[in-house]
Amino acid sequence: MDLTTKYLGLTLRSPLVPAASPLSLELDNLKQMEAVGAGAVILESLFEEQLRADRAELAERLEQGTESFAEALTYFPEPSEFKLGPETYLEHIAAAKDALQIPVIASLNGSTLGGWIDYARQIQGAGADALELNIYAIPTDPDTTAGEVEDTYVKIVQSVKEQVTIPVAVKLSPFFTNFANMAKRLDEVGADGLVLFNRFYQPDIDLQNLEVVPNILLSTPMAMRLPLRWIAILYGRVKADLAATSGVHRATDALKMLMAGAAVTTMASALLRHGIKHLATVESEIRQWMEEHEYESVTQMRGSMSQQSCPDPSSFERAQYMKAISSFKVA
Repeated sequence: MDLTTKYLGLTLRSPLVPAASPLSLELDNLKQMEAVGAGAVILESLFEEQLRADRAELAERLEQGTESFAEALTYFPEPSEFKLGPETYLEHIAAAKDALQIPVIASLNGSTLGGWIDYARQIQGAGADALELNIYAIPTDPDTTAGEVEDTYVKIVQSVKEQVTIPVAVKLSPFFTNFANMAKRLDEVGADGLVLFNRFYQPDIDLQNLEVVPNILLSTPMAMRLPLRWIAILYGRVKADLAATSGVHRATDALKMLMAGAAVTTMASALLRHGIKHLATVESEIRQWMEEHEYESVTQMRGSMSQQSCPDPSSFERAQYMKAISSFKVA
């Protein structure tokens, strides 16, 4: 039974890929991921704010004794807030490449051109097999138009692609007026992969201390419905490979994503909940299901339930909404 898949021009032994998470900070964890069957690993993201802080530290040394940097010190995040600094991140990539046989995919998280361009080149030099751009932007200026937001995304991807030769995937949120058009535009400027979807972590309010605080909630299988729909719609319409993320916890989740058209299914919350060995359990259950249903390969099933292959293409559009509402029964 062949689980081999192609993603970003890379041949992976399996479509199961650990997503960027704190688990990837430790080299021993990466080795364990490979041992239990991961097709590739995606490293924890390096944040745009880290690059700013790195440049700020340099500026502070250059301008020691002046007052010109005082305000900047209150603006830039403290280096202690980050798990891996820029130079350490490059060393982590190199160490992972030396220790692993499977592809190592680096990740950059930001919202502007910032320091991404030069650093993407350094990430390539450190040995990363591919780069995932995690574009995380929340426009709050009422004067910023949807077109301007979309143009920023396109410019980031286009600029990074001009600087590196390794494949570049783009991790996106679904919050676009016409996501299909956004996917098409990114595909046209050379995105090698689209990762659907990024989960925005929403703030909470601490009523005891009256503070706005972060509140990370791990995903559940219900979160897979949105990426499932859009992967099915985009499959065959864009050249970029499609990666599923958010909500993939079980073998059935991964199988559905593959049938919708995903080249890989990435997992983070499930591994944080159940441990890295959960990856082997999911693979075993995928193999069992494929044997029972007489599938010989992942390639055979990929896209078999996409919109272009589905007997009723309207199932992924408005018609499905009407069917769902009319079929609901009140207890």
